[in-house]
Amino acid sequence: MPRPAAAAGPAPAGAAQYPELGLPPAGGHGPVSWVGAHGGAGTSTLAEVVGGSDLGRHWPDPAQGDAGRMLLVARTHGAGLRAASRALEALHSGQHPAGVELIAVVLVADAPGRLPFHLMQRIRVLRSVAEVHKVPWIPGWRGEKRSEGIPKAVRVLAELAGTQPGKPGKRERNQ
Repeated sequence: MPRPAAAAGPAPAGAAQYPELGLPPAGGHGPVSWVGAHGGAGTSTLAEVVGGSDLGRHWPDPAQGDAGRMLLVARTHGAGLRAASRALEALHSGQHPAGVELIAVVLVADAPGRLPFHLMQRIRVLRSVAEVHKVPWIPGWRGEKRSEGIPKAVRVLAELAGTQPGKPGKRERNQ
């Protein structure tokens, strides 16, 4: 399936609300690409808050100007973790454009509270093949409100993405 053309959007809300992340204005390609293992994984929100290019469910294609460094995103429910496993399998078997480098898998909480044991077991399997970072449940992110403080886990993602002060990056959104 061909990838839709990237469209730069307005400056993300995160740039104004989270100056401590040092986010630059929107436009162009970011230092990282956010790739969803499934629809609704959270790539748009993470690209908005952290920075980088939201590629939806498409592999980055460095030949097309995408950042080859990618963060694979999935929710912590069963279907999300299975989708992350399938995406990692595709990466391992080379089913991606040349120049793609997985930085980490980012698991976004699908609900508040602790995960059931069987889901934690799936996460352990993911950790055996890739670096995994978990983003906690953030109630304000359910809607468009991004005014809550940035959790440490998200600040760590900003460091991985290269969007900390002194390391400017840009982000764009695929609609």
